[in-house]
Amino acid sequence: MTIIAANLVALGVLVLAYSGIFLSTPGQPLNFRGMHAETTERHVTLPAAGALAIVGGIVLLLVNPKRAT
Repeated sequence: MTIIAANLVALGVLVLAYSGIFLSTPGQPLNFRGMHAETTERHVTLPAAGALAIVGGIVLLLVNPKRAT
């Protein structure tokens, strides 16, 4: 559980440092009268998601697993 919490905190810091993460995926190709164009779709990870990951990681670090059972 400590490894997951540390990864959440690290990912949250990374997202906040870059003010969100932008990912591009291939979209639908366009064919019109012999012309061909490739498209991409952009997906955004908001900085608020990074803050939530940091908070979630800290909560996981503070939870006592013996008390939770």
